[in-house]
Amino acid sequence: MLKEVTAHSSCWGKAGPPPREDSRRAVTTRQRWQQVHHLLGKGVGLLECGRRLGIAINTVKKYARASQPERLVRVPAYRPTLVDPYRDHLRRRRDADPAVPVLRLLAEIRALGYAGSQNLLYRYITDGRVEADRLAVSPRRLTSMILTRPTTLSNDQQRLCYELTTACPEMTVLAGLVRSFAALLTPATGNADLLDGWIARARGADLPHLHAFTRGLDFDRQAVQAAVTLPFHNGGTEGVNTKTKRIMRQMHGRAGFALLRHRILLG
Repeated sequence: MLKEVTAHSSCWGKAGPPPREDSRRAVTTRQRWQQVHHLLGKGVGLLECGRRLGIAINTVKKYARASQPERLVRVPAYRPTLVDPYRDHLRRRRDADPAVPVLRLLAEIRALGYAGSQNLLYRYITDGRVEADRLAVSPRRLTSMILTRPTTLSNDQQRLCYELTTACPEMTVLAGLVRSFAALLTPATGNADLLDGWIARARGADLPHLHAFTRGLDFDRQAVQAAVTLPFHNGGTEGVNTKTKRIMRQMHGRAGFALLRHRILLG
């Protein structure tokens, strides 16, 4: 999920600060994508592509999976800064006067309580974070929202998740596949057929990272079908194992087996 969401960040990230198209990383990514696909078009294998270009085989696979170079250009992974609380003020001032000096903006937000540096404000403005329609959302955060039960999200989070997952057809399909797979996690007798249909839909979508997940399901299909159809599971056993390991880490070098046994039995 995280890899697919990151691969489509150029779609859902358009409402936030735009990626630097002229940055060294973006230019190198496009050039490398063209080189890999040029060699693949001539019938060169993945290993030979890596040897000729001097890159690892996993990197070659990453470029080969992308149908277009834009899927490899990531939106900036911005972190929260001290300027964020004053973004609306900066946006109003720059809309009213696009030529307002940065030093004047700095004095105004410092009067409002800004405690950051001048360079931080310069970078914030240069990166386009003031004019963006909304603050930047990281791929990890969006992935977390998609994988969360919708009823547990706030109204604002639900609206944001809907806005971003409808940014392109692939994101819409990805969100739908997540919801349908989540329904399979409640065991039922007919889930085996539903699982086969889900795998077929996932493989028919333009989501190469999800294809790798479906191949993993095929490696142990009987166990997967038992998990989605039978009410039995080993969750309790795994929970006891995790608890035992935690107690052992707490007691490492402090006590012997007798106290460990006592804590486990009483717990």
